[in-house]
This record gives sequence, C-alpha cells and structure tokens, in this order.
Amino acid sequence: MPNIVRPYNETESKKKQVEQMFDNISENYDFLNRLLSFKIDIYWRNRLEKKVISYNPEKILDVATGTADLAIEHAKRTNAQVTGLDLSQKMLNYGQVKINNKGLQQRIKLVKGDAENLPFHDGVYDIVTVSFGVRNFEDLEKGVFEMGRVLKKGGKLLILEFSKPSGLFAPIFMFYFKRILPNIGKLISGDSKAYTYLPNSVDVMPCGEDMKNLILRNGFSEVRFKKYTSGVVTIYEGIK
Repeated sequence: MPNIVRPYNETESKKKQVEQMFDNISENYDFLNRLLSFKIDIYWRNRLEKKVISYNPEKILDVATGTADLAIEHAKRTNAQVTGLDLSQKMLNYGQVKINNKGLQQRIKLVKGDAENLPFHDGVYDIVTVSFGVRNFEDLEKGVFEMGRVLKKGGKLLILEFSKPSGLFAPIFMFYFKRILPNIGKLISGDSKAYTYLPNSVDVMPCGEDMKNLILRNGFSEVRFKKYTSGVVTIYEGIK
C-alpha cells in the first residue's frame, strides 16, 4: 500500500479533500492541463485511445473522468456507450457542457461516484479507463479491484498515470514539475495546494513493476506497461 498524500491536511480523509480540490480548480482545469503539459497530455491520451479502439468495445467506463476529455474521445472514436464517473460534481458539470456542445448526450452518461465503491454490477464493461486518476485514490488496491470487478471476463483495464522519469531528461523535468508547475498552477487556479499535491502524489505512487504487481494481485491475469516521454507517464494494460 503506497503512502497516503493528501492535498490540504492530515486530518480529513483524502477522498473528501480530493473532491474539494477538483471542485476548487474545475474552472481552469482544462486550460491548465494544456498549458502545464505543453499540450503533451493530448498525445498521451491518444496513445491510450489507440489501445481502446483496437479492442472494439461496446461499453466503456472512464473512471475519474473529470471534465470528460477521455470519455468524449471514446465516444468520438468508437461506437461504444460510455459512462464517465468522478467524485467532483463541478468537474462533471464542465464535462456535461462539453458533451452537450459536441452533441454526444446519447453516447455519454456522467455519474458522480467513488472509484473505490463503483455503483455498477459485476462484469458490465468491456474496457475501464482511468487517466491521471489512480494517484488520487485513497485506497489504490481497492480502486483497482473495483475496476476489475465491473469488467467482463477478458475485459481490459487501461491506466494512464504519471511515473518517475529516467535519463538525462529526468532532472530537468523534475525541476519543472516540483518548482515551476506548482507556482503557475497556484497563480491561475487560485488553489495554493492543488499543484503542490500533484508532484507529491507522484512521489509516493507505485510505478513500473510495482504497479504491474499491484494490478495483478487485484483480479487481473495479465498486465503489461509501456513508458512514454522518457518515463514521465506510463500506460498500464491489464486483462481480467
């Protein structure tokens, strides 16, 4: 079990604080994602989406869907019915506006809910995705188990998450990630803690083989992973 890093304090539950944090930053969330990642987040999500398309799913669940970027890509690039789930109602509200603007109301349903206690029956989905969300789980193993529970036998879990970069690029990225990014995030979002929490949560997040083994022991028969952008992010692919 990884150490628990909370956004604001050590007394309230991480879950409650994460919900509050995303409510606080929801208005500027999409803009900051593009700005702080230099739009590379679009490339990373596209790598994940290609894996989704190859599976030809009928039903997809996007956990920690936020403002529904990935859920919208699922609906645009597959014929699947898509459900997006998130703790933050304000993030979902912004996501719903985007869905409405794209005319995808019949393809995407947004649900407020907890990834560690998914409000769905067993074996419902062909694919479950989560993009930059598992770091925010209070109980990571429980969250992974729950995502496996709602997958059909042979279904696929796809996790896109920050990891620890290596090579010559690593010190440059870490300086940006820990020193520059939090200050820009604070200036634009108005939340002094949210973008400090981001690198701190990555520090304690299992990655590579450790994350692979965590997924394997929580209901998956096969797991592989691939790093992108010198290991800044990793995509994990688990088969139930």
